[in-house]
Amino acid sequence: MTSEKPVIHEKNDPKLMGYLGQVHVMMAERGLEHSLSALIELRASQINQCAYCVDMHISDARKAGVSQDKLDKVIVWRHVDIFSAPERAALAWTEALTALDRQTDYAKLRSELRKHFSDREITLITTDIGMINLWNRIQISKH
Repeated sequence: MTSEKPVIHEKNDPKLMGYLGQVHVMMAERGLEHSLSALIELRASQINQCAYCVDMHISDARKAGVSQDKLDKVIVWRHVDIFSAPERAALAWTEALTALDRQTDYAKLRSELRKHFSDREITLITTDIGMINLWNRIQISKH
């Protein structure tokens, strides 16, 4: 029997989905700045075209104190000067790890990240990017 109804992953394996949610709690406990995380998650969700996730991360970013001006312009962050150098480095890393391209110079991007973040912080940022891409795909699979 076939059905086009979405698979509701949270119902099918709530424990697994709960563990995934705990990763975000652990990242916050380890010091990943909430406003930076919100920008990362918003930008990845925009790239992945997950409308539900974009709405959620805009709300989350507001709660984290991200200005409306930044929220309006995160999609064109390369072309405006309102983002800090650390935010720009994190957004570039987000785009590179979300829209994978063999031509990307990851070493150059990592070098730019290291100007602003420790290797431990880069691990947290990279994990956040990986997790939001996973969540985007889980959510999009329900469309």
